[in-house]
Amino acid sequence: MSLTKEQANILLRVAKESIQYGLETGQALKVEPSHYAEELQAIRASFVTLEIHNQLRGCIGTLTAYQPLVSDVAYHAHAAAFSDPRFPGLQRDEFTKLYIHISILTPPEPMSFESEEDLIQQMRPGVDGLILSEGMQKGTFLPSVWESLKEPADFLSHLKRKAGLSSNYWSDNIKVERYIAESISE
Repeated sequence: MSLTKEQANILLRVAKESIQYGLETGQALKVEPSHYAEELQAIRASFVTLEIHNQLRGCIGTLTAYQPLVSDVAYHAHAAAFSDPRFPGLQRDEFTKLYIHISILTPPEPMSFESEEDLIQQMRPGVDGLILSEGMQKGTFLPSVWESLKEPADFLSHLKRKAGLSSNYWSDNIKVERYIAESISE
């Protein structure tokens, strides 16, 4: 389901308003989904990525859809600004420098592969987001990560490290799911 330009702009505005509201109150903006178009009320999973001067400033989201898209974006925009454990909470003077990127995910689908080489052959650069799991270890890369990791072998190697595994780790127990994302940026 593709959003219209107007709906995309509404989500960007909601994300920005939620961050601004967080600066003022310390809480995420509560939105009433029924006040928005049907497409924005759909139960969808999203990630909100924040950058300042092309440097990551926060990224929070979910792989599992559990609430209306407009609510999901408001919640994750606030969380990316104030709850990403890799960064201190956003400061007021950083707000005007923020670049907001929203990724709306399709439900993940399991991939079948016989080997690491087979998996690499099936990966679609620039299209696939991947979720890699091995026991309790788990990591994901959004499709936008292909912009900096263009080679499938590099993408997989870095994803394994993100999941807490060594870059050359392989086991027949590794599970990989793929999803695609509709991207919205300012």
